[in-house]
Amino acid sequence: MDDKARPNLGYNDLRDLIERIDDMGQLLRIDGADWNLEMGALQQMLFHELGREQGAPAMLFENIPGSPPGFRALTGVLATTRRLAMVMGLPETDNAIHLVQSYRDRMRGDFKYTPPVEVDRGAVFENIERDDEVDLTKFPAPFLHEHDGGRYLGTDDLVITPDLDSDWVNMATYRVQLHDKNTLGIWMSPGKHGRLIREKYFKQGKPCPVAISFGHDPLLFSAANQQVGYGTDEFAFAGGHRGRGVEVVKSELHGLPIPAASEIVVEGEIYGDQTRPEGPFGEFMGYYASDVSDEPTIRVRRVYYRNDPILIMASPGRPPTSHAHPNALVRSAMIWDQLESAGLPGISGIWCHTCSGNRLFNTISITQLYPGHAKQAAMLATNVQAAAYAGRWTIVVDEDIDPSNLFDVIWAMSTRCDPPEDIDYIRRAWSTPLDTMLRKPPYHNNRAVVDACRPYGWKDEFPKVAEASPELKAKMREKWAHLFEG
Repeated sequence: MDDKARPNLGYNDLRDLIERIDDMGQLLRIDGADWNLEMGALQQMLFHELGREQGAPAMLFENIPGSPPGFRALTGVLATTRRLAMVMGLPETDNAIHLVQSYRDRMRGDFKYTPPVEVDRGAVFENIERDDEVDLTKFPAPFLHEHDGGRYLGTDDLVITPDLDSDWVNMATYRVQLHDKNTLGIWMSPGKHGRLIREKYFKQGKPCPVAISFGHDPLLFSAANQQVGYGTDEFAFAGGHRGRGVEVVKSELHGLPIPAASEIVVEGEIYGDQTRPEGPFGEFMGYYASDVSDEPTIRVRRVYYRNDPILIMASPGRPPTSHAHPNALVRSAMIWDQLESAGLPGISGIWCHTCSGNRLFNTISITQLYPGHAKQAAMLATNVQAAAYAGRWTIVVDEDIDPSNLFDVIWAMSTRCDPPEDIDYIRRAWSTPLDTMLRKPPYHNNRAVVDACRPYGWKDEFPKVAEASPELKAKMREKWAHLFEG
């Protein structure tokens, strides 16, 4: 592993990044796939067959039937640890826990929120459609899953809304359905910042101003997905990782900051009193977990887009998926930091497993220092803010277990856990309407906390592991290096 962090200064926009990924031999170009089910099925199948070992390429769909020549769609840029490290400007590695540690080192070091830089012009304004000119149906919004309620233009988007009571502008990701040429539907989970903002407008009988980017630097998508504090500027959060402020331009209608190099941006208002059926949609848990519901609509009055625009898309569904990896990285680091802030010692690693939608199955490895240490770690790791929403399982393992390696974790659960003694439950925890185990409000769920560590009272007498020692492994790698190349 290269231990020197590399500032993310090497690419200017999404197009530069695509060229870099292509140069790495990790871009798959797919010609002629239809937006109607084919793009969704192909990306899902390829991630299932190639991505289980974090090896799936980024996929660029070209010559999409029904869209103008040159209109494209992209998925999977951040789906591997190495590509994620490149985008974040972190030391290159294929080890997920090393990447989490590098991210934490940055956040605990000289990380500074770097405000966006307003510029006069941006490539996003190469084409502008106003009012009656707006026609969203030309973009290759995919019909992703066979039982979806429609086409979804926004799955990997940035939803930008201004707070009514301050100068804060929130940036987050919510699913956005294409209804017709100038109308979108939007689904926001209860308690999320964007929903809290829009409700302020609705209570005063006002529509909520909104701009939505549908193609951008993936670093912005990563920032928009994180559980940063209410009132935090996600643009500044992304700029801190980028090493310089994100260039933004003001939108025409509401003066909202939008990325100057975005591929596609729409602008309009969210109307709480103008609803249309939204969904169902195959979601991050891997199921159609929410029924059709009447949701607020967005009346689109401006569309800004580059020549030959690129729509970024994700395809939530049965894991592995294209978008889970960056969320797992940041959430793992946030849980780790919050545990240490709560005073928990001895943490060796944390990973929020992407096979669970990176929320439902979290593993923490520790060096046991005192009786009850493992149980304390399990309870804290289930209840800190970064882990509290929509969890299911928290597994605590010893320091010899790689928490990102499911083989290791399941082995520890199978050989070091006595179920009636080592599993406890937390009831009525914070969940989501997307929770497959919930049928109606209130959206509380139950959690299992599992102690899969050697029993503390006799851990030094526990049977020895049948495995070559680290010293012997090092000797073998040196002597037989050619066997381990690649």
